[in-house]
Amino acid sequence: MLRLLLLLFSVVTLAGSVIITQKQQVSIAQCPITYYTEKYTNVYTDVSNGRLMICFKGFYNPGKSNDCIQGPVIDKNQITFNIYQDNSLSSTIRQKLKLLTNDLKCYSYFSFLSEGRTTALKLYQFGTQTALGLQYSDYQQPGTGSTDYPRYAYTLVNNEQVHSVVASKAAVENYGDITGCRLNGFGMARNTVKSFPETCTTGSCSSAAVVTSTTCGDREYCDGKGSCKQRGLCTVTGPTVIDFRGQMNSVSDRCEYTLLQDQSTGFTLKANFLERRRRDVSFVDSVTLDFSQGADIQLLQGHRVLVGGSPVTLSGSVQTFNGVGLSKDQTGVTANISLGGASFSLFFDGTTAQIFIDVLAGHSYKGLCENSSSFSSSKLSSDSSCQQQYQEKVDNTVNCTAVTQQCNILKSPPFSSCNAVIDPQPYIAACTETLCKYPAVDGLRCQFLGAYAKACQKRQVNIENWETAAQCSSSTVMCPGRTCSDHEFCGQIDNSTATGCRCRAIFAAPYINSSSFGAPTVCQHNSASLTLVGCLLEQRGIDYSLLTLLDKTCKGQVDETTHLMTFNFTSDNCGTIVTTNNSQVIFTNAVTLKDKITRKDQAFIEFSCLYKKPEVNHVAFRIQDSPVVQTVVSGDWNHTVTMKAFADSMRTQMLDPSYQVQLNQKIWVELKSSGLDENLISTVTDSCWATNQPSSDSSQKYFLIQDGCANIDDQTVQVERNGDGTLNYFSFNMFKFTDESRDLYLHCKLQLCLKQEGNCIPVCSAQGKRRRRSAKYRQRDAAFLSMGWST
Repeated sequence: MLRLLLLLFSVVTLAGSVIITQKQQVSIAQCPITYYTEKYTNVYTDVSNGRLMICFKGFYNPGKSNDCIQGPVIDKNQITFNIYQDNSLSSTIRQKLKLLTNDLKCYSYFSFLSEGRTTALKLYQFGTQTALGLQYSDYQQPGTGSTDYPRYAYTLVNNEQVHSVVASKAAVENYGDITGCRLNGFGMARNTVKSFPETCTTGSCSSAAVVTSTTCGDREYCDGKGSCKQRGLCTVTGPTVIDFRGQMNSVSDRCEYTLLQDQSTGFTLKANFLERRRRDVSFVDSVTLDFSQGADIQLLQGHRVLVGGSPVTLSGSVQTFNGVGLSKDQTGVTANISLGGASFSLFFDGTTAQIFIDVLAGHSYKGLCENSSSFSSSKLSSDSSCQQQYQEKVDNTVNCTAVTQQCNILKSPPFSSCNAVIDPQPYIAACTETLCKYPAVDGLRCQFLGAYAKACQKRQVNIENWETAAQCSSSTVMCPGRTCSDHEFCGQIDNSTATGCRCRAIFAAPYINSSSFGAPTVCQHNSASLTLVGCLLEQRGIDYSLLTLLDKTCKGQVDETTHLMTFNFTSDNCGTIVTTNNSQVIFTNAVTLKDKITRKDQAFIEFSCLYKKPEVNHVAFRIQDSPVVQTVVSGDWNHTVTMKAFADSMRTQMLDPSYQVQLNQKIWVELKSSGLDENLISTVTDSCWATNQPSSDSSQKYFLIQDGCANIDDQTVQVERNGDGTLNYFSFNMFKFTDESRDLYLHCKLQLCLKQEGNCIPVCSAQGKRRRRSAKYRQRDAAFLSMGWST
């Protein structure tokens, strides 16, 4: 005790000694201190939980932020305070606290009893640097138990402990450097590093009490748990891609691209682009979630979803496929996925894809969403045809000045309420660039505005009533109940508000150039088929479900996937008209609207099949080869002709070379054509005659049939079913010439007759002469058949 008192009397007092017995504000302006970078000229003394509290911003309140020094336990609320000007301890303290570089100027002194021993707490001012001293006396009152144990003092910044000083031995003063730094309102001792998980900030206080800090970078945020994360929004609408950095670029072809690729997890998000009304402008058409393991997920037009190639039915409730949460409402399909600590959210409505990511900062990705200009490295399509460029005529209906004004509405209310959160300029550029060369149809203008509104919604900014302000309909459902095929897209029909499946420009170009609604008619033997393209008809306002052939009962068959309509018919059904000219047979039919035929609305499509008239080539038969069957090529018809000789009227006993035919024995000869349409073609035996030589032009001739009728002078000759179909036969009694000839040759001249031209059956008079036949045929079409017998 004596040593302590002698020390006190050796210094210069700057202020008179003050006895503090209650909460009190005390000025230290004569010896101000810098406490963790804050300079203070007043202190507020108080007692809390039995411990001395010396604060700098007001009296101690546990619920209020403050800078304080929490001293040891105080026996009674009585403190002796003074300020001294003394530098005698400067070297002693600086030897203990080597980061102090200035000389000691003064100090504030607080003395009190702590557990029966006089204890001193001092604030040493070294200019802009400060040290805290703590010491307790070695004197203990007689008759009391020993209290020789450490006393503690703690520095608090914003009520949080920063440093501690421990007086561990009686009569020995201990020091602490409380110059320090301050970061985010919190104190730091020199040469220390402090982390703030709630802000993801790491601060470093140097030996010179200079603070540096690191925190989350641009486009990053703190998750409140010490990790910096990165939020990103990528919008793909029409041909444009607005990447995570807000840069906009346009896809100029019809290829598949990587939007986002995470090489660490093997996940790739891909988008396919296709043309619509113009060949030189493409639109995002589908999005695929591609996994290195597990089934891929495709989001298609019409809010359709395929998982592993198979369609799935979705609703507003989340369903999980391959770790992906899928749901659907009237606006589109949403997919949510978590991979490697990162979360991805994808929305696709058939016109716009928006990708929202929440990932650990520093994680690298590839694809157009990361860099919208990386087309060459992001392209996936191996087929070079998707890269073909087309030059289309400028659309004179597009007013670029008006379009620019319409797109700039994104900078006006109500959209402007989001401009500080989402930069509207990339969306304005996407809108203007597209609509200055592509007509504002199919809801395209509102599509770009809606993409911006959806992006704002992702950032918790809801743009109220933007559809009304922008004159966009919020209730329009494109192609309700329809699924367009791969060569189609959903769009407006003509200038109406009705929507349907329209043909894509590249698919439609060949048909438009040829002014047709489908492929050429496919003509076969006696039938034909015509295939029409549904979207070509639909975009002309024609309801192809009402189309028929001339016979209204003959409807086309529609492929529900491709929407191609096929009509099939033959020569004798569906109202087919058969006509001929000198060398051709013509089948004609037409596709019309049911109960209504008009060329004005292009609902009358006439088509024809042309065939060469049938011909029969010369064929020679000998009885030694009976029966003889030979294939005959006659124009567009392929058929076979069979000639047989029989010994009975039922034509069951066919003659062969071993059969001995007697004179005056009746013989039946049958001519049959196979492979012809009996409803269209008839075989007519025009004439048959016998010669004694193989040549049909032999000088000796005996006619059995002439002009399709039996020889009236030979009562044994009878002709049956001649011209009635493709089979006819006749009979006669065997004879021989009176000369020395041992052979008999039978020759027949045949014609093929078109039934549509008239009656093919010869009408014979009593004299055996043909007196009327409407059907005609030319002599060059005649066929000569010969059959010989040897006696």
